Amino acid sequence: MDIGSAAGRAAGVTEAQLRALADYRTSSRFSELERLVLDYAVAMTAMPVDVPEAMFTALRRHFNDEQMIELTATIAWENYRARFDHALAIEAQGFSEGAYCVLPERPKRPG
Repeated sequence: MDIGSAAGRAAGVTEAQLRALADYRTSSRFSELERLVLDYAVAMTAMPVDVPEAMFTALRRHFNDEQMIELTATIAWENYRARFDHALAIEAQGFSEGAYCVLPERPKRPG
């Protein structure tokens, strides 16, 4: 979230949206399209990657081929960057000033 929050702010993401990101599915701060894109990012981040055909079809109603490629590449790049930073223990650089700590969804454990 560190540099991503700075880039998001530059692209028009509000402070309220950044704070509500962990609850984007139920937050009134996000449009239906924003929720769909965030769902896509979550699906692309899952291990293994699981993007249901229905989700892809819904995205195609809003984005053309070039936009889908750009969206997918951006999500993939952010995943790459996050994994790279974690592997090398690269810490936040202060872009969010410690204001955000959005935790990923964790799979439910049996039992």
